Amino acid sequence: MKILSKFFFLFLCFLLIGCSGAKKNILQETLVSKKESIKRVMDNPEEFELQIIYTQIIRNQNNEVKFKDYAYNLNAKNYFYPASTIKFPIAVLALEKLNTIQNTSINSEFLIEGKSNKIKFSEEILKIFAVSDNDASNNLLEFIGFDYLNKSMHSKGLKRFRISHRLSTPDSGNPVTKSLTLYKTDNSILTLPSIFSKYNKPLGFNKIKKGIGYMDDDKLVQIPFDFSNKNYYPLETLHNTLKRIVFPEVFKKRERFNLTEKNREFILFSMQNLPKNAGYDPIKYYDGYCKFFMFGDTKESIPEHIKIYNKVGDAYGTLIDCAYIVDTKNQIEFMISATILVNKDQVFNDNIYEYDEVGLPFLAELGRQLYDKNLKKKSN
Repeated sequence: MKILSKFFFLFLCFLLIGCSGAKKNILQETLVSKKESIKRVMDNPEEFELQIIYTQIIRNQNNEVKFKDYAYNLNAKNYFYPASTIKFPIAVLALEKLNTIQNTSINSEFLIEGKSNKIKFSEEILKIFAVSDNDASNNLLEFIGFDYLNKSMHSKGLKRFRISHRLSTPDSGNPVTKSLTLYKTDNSILTLPSIFSKYNKPLGFNKIKKGIGYMDDDKLVQIPFDFSNKNYYPLETLHNTLKRIVFPEVFKKRERFNLTEKNREFILFSMQNLPKNAGYDPIKYYDGYCKFFMFGDTKESIPEHIKIYNKVGDAYGTLIDCAYIVDTKNQIEFMISATILVNKDQVFNDNIYEYDEVGLPFLAELGRQLYDKNLKKKSN
């Protein structure tokens, strides 16, 4: 019996040595970094509700693409608030719906009931990606409607998705869109009636109620903040949306967005476009304003050979970025998506969040280290 126990102990030691000596993948290597910006999060990742997906892009001799995904703590049933990342599919599906209407183009204009200024599709999409403009997103949502948005995503295999409200506007959850007038390229006018979308049931995921309280105007309500009637766009769905836009040929036709190649190129151009190139004040809207990975913690200019095709979100202490990062000079490319919650006092809606102190430094360093490891691998 003693001999058996001794053998088992030696066998267990062998297993532990083997596991500890196992080669870590690039994401694992990054997350054990001694850099303080990463270490302080990884010392207690559950507190920050951290989720990450990293995708290695593999090209064969024919330039055909395959993905190799690595994930950390990925779980679509662990809820996080998606914030402005919902603007990504809104922009894409606005063009998809526009393509179903004859004599329209990306530069077509529309007028929303109750407003006095015409709105151009291309300009709203540029605003969404350059500075994450809420009004631009809400305007396009009036054209799309909630049901079209949700059903279109589901039909492409992106079923873990539910948009039920607009962003930062009164009566945001009103299921009825406003009627609008669409001005077509043949100088004809099309009136689109208001759309009544179906009622969405409250979400029932893990972590759907967060914190110890929330602010209601100037009053502290001492119960967890309930996100069950909020939007739902888990990290894997967001990441897979990006894959379909950057590499549609990898997916079956029914899983792709119904865009023309010019539409897709415009979306990609808008995603990598910097605020200064879209006409915004470069002091207020610096290069890293909507580029959390690699540059979210700095106001330095992004080198011209680095292109980041992405969509960020930040609200209620949650930061999200979903990006395809390309270095044209060194021929590096990879995808990375992550979400982190930085709300130390656990009170929501109080605008006291550790974005600058914890969240952005973590995401920026995560992106830099993954980039550096890809660069080192390329040079070997």
